[in-house]
Amino acid sequence: MLIRKLFRTAWSYKAQFISMIIMIAIGSGVFLGFNIEWKSLDTDTLGFLEETKYADFRLYSESGFSKEDIEGIQAIDGVDAATRFFAVNADLEGGKKTLVVHVSENYTVSTMYVTDGAEYDENSDGIWLSDQFAEKNGYSVGDSLTVSCKGREVSGTIVGLVKCGEMMICTADENQLMPDFENVGFVYITPKKLRAALGGDFYPQINILSSMEKAELEEKIKNALGKTILVTSKEEHTSYAAAESEVEEGKTMGAVLPVLFLAIAILTMVTTMHRIAANEKTQIGTLKALGFRDGRILRHYTSYGLIIGLFGCAIGVVLGYGIAAVVVSPDGMQGTYFDMPDWKLVMPLFCVPVILLTVVFLTLISYFSVKKMLKGTAAQALRPYVQKTMKSGLLERFGAWERLSFGSKWNIRDIMRHKSRSAMTLVGVIGCMLLLVGGLGMKDTMSDFMRILNHEISNYTTRVDISETVSNSDAAALAKELDGDWSASFGISYEGKTVVAEIYGVNNGKIRFIDKNNRRVELSDDGVYLCQRLKDSADIGDIIEISPYGSEETYRVRVAGYLRSVLSETVVMTDKYAESAGIDYHIGTVYTDRAAEDIGNSDLIVGKQEKQMIMDTYDSFMDIMNVMVFVLVIAAVILGIVVLYNLGIMSYVERSRELATLKVLGFCDRKIGGLLIGQNIWLTVVGVVIGLPAGLGVLKVLIATLASEYELKLSLGALTYSVSILVSFGVSFAVSLMVARKNRKIDMVEALKSAE
Repeated sequence: MLIRKLFRTAWSYKAQFISMIIMIAIGSGVFLGFNIEWKSLDTDTLGFLEETKYADFRLYSESGFSKEDIEGIQAIDGVDAATRFFAVNADLEGGKKTLVVHVSENYTVSTMYVTDGAEYDENSDGIWLSDQFAEKNGYSVGDSLTVSCKGREVSGTIVGLVKCGEMMICTADENQLMPDFENVGFVYITPKKLRAALGGDFYPQINILSSMEKAELEEKIKNALGKTILVTSKEEHTSYAAAESEVEEGKTMGAVLPVLFLAIAILTMVTTMHRIAANEKTQIGTLKALGFRDGRILRHYTSYGLIIGLFGCAIGVVLGYGIAAVVVSPDGMQGTYFDMPDWKLVMPLFCVPVILLTVVFLTLISYFSVKKMLKGTAAQALRPYVQKTMKSGLLERFGAWERLSFGSKWNIRDIMRHKSRSAMTLVGVIGCMLLLVGGLGMKDTMSDFMRILNHEISNYTTRVDISETVSNSDAAALAKELDGDWSASFGISYEGKTVVAEIYGVNNGKIRFIDKNNRRVELSDDGVYLCQRLKDSADIGDIIEISPYGSEETYRVRVAGYLRSVLSETVVMTDKYAESAGIDYHIGTVYTDRAAEDIGNSDLIVGKQEKQMIMDTYDSFMDIMNVMVFVLVIAAVILGIVVLYNLGIMSYVERSRELATLKVLGFCDRKIGGLLIGQNIWLTVVGVVIGLPAGLGVLKVLIATLASEYELKLSLGALTYSVSILVSFGVSFAVSLMVARKNRKIDMVEALKSAE
């Protein structure tokens, strides 16, 4: 009997049951999806990096490392393995495409994963090519390939297609945000082939496997080699840092969106189950009168929450794995960023108890909602639920109250009487605004960031990489020949951390500089400029100390101002100030308006990269961003519709007698509908007023957490504000209209009946 009643009751409250199941499914699904995403990414990337012997530390020297240097490193206690390593950009097809040439002298560090063809052979004269680059450009095993590396041609037969941990994020340099497999790839060759191409050994890098801390290793290297060497840990290298960043972003998002959805779902469950229990009071009394014990009745109604929890969480598990599969897969969003062979979905262990506790908590909500209805005798329980008598509120004591319209008075009193329902409506509108402002605001911020990078800072067509062996005078002469500007960059130690020193010779406006307000800044020759992330370390006019890696020198320089840096933490200065301070540097890059194919090959040039290729990768990133924004907007609309419709239906049921009374008094359906819609619009106005600044606050936290490596400035356009507000009001109005239309079906006689 009670089982049949369960189905009948569920059908009677089908809108509420369905909405609660949807909310639980979305909440648990989003929670699982985000957490499976970051856990899977963490497991898959770390497994691939470990399989390819990804280096824990990297040493850099522009002049290269000798055999004595590598022997000294290998002899250090605590170094498990070390190799001299070669990683230099090479040109393909006249500079239109870039291939990073990799050579590992000791093939126990920084190895590769062969997907097709021959395994690595140190005696081979062949080339192992990136399989993604090969697929995009029509190369296969057995084809010939020729690249221009450091002014020399390297030719050979492709003997294998590979992936590698060093290029798990396949970008030409740090200026390229997203991989572009059509234009950027990598190759592996043997030390023998490198020696033949360059006419000798040249390894500007040493890769190390070691479990030591960075500071301890730096000290031991200094003692072993007798000089300070630039040492970077894997946390500072692109592939590992990007993987860790994505994992942290996933954790952050997993702690924001799921909490929002689950909290709203549970609060909706509390409100809805309380109203259902109140409306079922007469049914509960009837069951008691028929002899059903309190415990059995309690178990019956408690099962409502259990069933909602089980169905909702079951759908949520499927939804969660579906969300994660869309993100973590070769064809998914992360597949455009990470290049690795295996993509497996892994659920964090803590997700299981969280889902179980969610079901338990929903069951307890039903339990406590019904328990208080069982108090007293069957005769008392048979009396309909009577809402509490309202006393005159504070507003009614003011003279202005009498000047309000009947509709305004009625709505104010109803809001004050049903505080929990009104509060949940506010929560639904605020949640909708949070998602809209967060998603659209992040898109605006990134679009502004790209605009500044493309039009305000970078004013060139092609960047030309200069060989380490070229003198500054020859590099400057090349820049003059190309009507370009030049820069030199090197790692320095500042305030105990590794930052980048950048020296510029800017005479043609190819590189520009901006402050935190995006206003252009002309560099002066009387000091250095700190990026915004280093601003708190020194005031303008202070003298700071910087120590270049690979040198025993420490320079005292004056702080002349602050700049907005796009990517790295930087200390910027002009060439004239660097010379006056006695700072030694090497010009490494020239920026020009000439196209890459119009710049001839030269011993001075080791690589060319057009700015448009870099910006195209940013466009790929924005495509992913647009998908995320679309998902957030859809989530906001679903959240608003489900929450507001559920609460609207409950409000309609609660006020059916009041609405019937208004009909008896002569109010037409349109007038009553206007009252119902007006109340929701009032609450929506308050929700938007609260949700807009709350959304901005959440957006600031997301930017600080998800994009800490960039100096992003919060930027929201008028369209974002307009769309966020209009969508919130549109959802509220549409739901209110659907609920108001039910007023036409009220049976006045039945609604006005009372058992009193």
